[in-house]
Amino acid sequence: MSEMRCVIAGTGGFLPERVVTNNDLTEWVDTSDEWITERSGIRQRHMAADGEYTSDLAIGAGKAALESAGLTAEDLDFIIVATTTPDETLPSTACKVQAALGMHEGAAFDIQAACSGFIYGLSIADGFIRSGQAKNILLIGAETLTRIIDWEDRTTCVLFGDGAGAVVLQGRDDVGNRGVVASKLRSDGRQHDILYSDGGTSMTGTSGTIQMEGKDVFRHAVSNLSSVIGEVLAKTDLTQDDIDLLVPHQANKRIIDGVGKKLRMDAEQVMITIADHGNTSAASVPLALDRAVREGKVNEGDILLLEAMGAGLTWGAAVLRW
Repeated sequence: MSEMRCVIAGTGGFLPERVVTNNDLTEWVDTSDEWITERSGIRQRHMAADGEYTSDLAIGAGKAALESAGLTAEDLDFIIVATTTPDETLPSTACKVQAALGMHEGAAFDIQAACSGFIYGLSIADGFIRSGQAKNILLIGAETLTRIIDWEDRTTCVLFGDGAGAVVLQGRDDVGNRGVVASKLRSDGRQHDILYSDGGTSMTGTSGTIQMEGKDVFRHAVSNLSSVIGEVLAKTDLTQDDIDLLVPHQANKRIIDGVGKKLRMDAEQVMITIADHGNTSAASVPLALDRAVREGKVNEGDILLLEAMGAGLTWGAAVLRW
């Protein structure tokens, strides 16, 4: 019997209708389009409407991914939602998505690994599928980060946006060597103070707002991501020269460029979407992947490298063959 593989059967994305440009932000905070673009590569971001929650974005992305895969919610064994901004402290956002989509069996749960959440979720889902615990899994990264921003802090408020991206992962034993090849997850809790929220259920009873030491985050990001990419490739028979497309976390274009340079990748081999929606944390990798698929940048047999780093610090990378 062939080995069970975890294959991406469909992708989907969802962005709120409201678009906030850099010029719009100049009316709220002392900044400029040139300042934001030069330092981050961001030109606009999407903002959830009043009464529009993380679950709503996740539901939109989940529906799109299921349609892409040709499946219904009843076909699912698990729904996993990676998010830093859940609707409520309890229950999980995933359970709200489960009810809305009409999935009546299986299980649903959230994971919290900040911007690395989708990569963490992909590794978890791969384990469920390889072990035979699941056949079909809906993995969603969804965030409403504009709800936890200090709009008077121009160093952070210009960076983040709202959105959701999703994939349907399917266990297949008839696809040869396609699917998730390997993943590697890392964290270092000693770096808490360079990226965190100054609130929380246990500490303050509030969500707090994002606090960040940008220079330190940048330094750790390029170093940690380059390192974990080497570690995940070492688990395979592949080298960096085999990578057809890099799908990175969309945090800062300078970070993306730095990692791409270390991998000796041409510009067309790196999927960059940050200009259009900013840093959407756990949603950024699946949103970028969905666009790459829709734009025809991914072909069967291509080697894709996905990577992300976020608060924790957490970081990770995954290699898959499309």
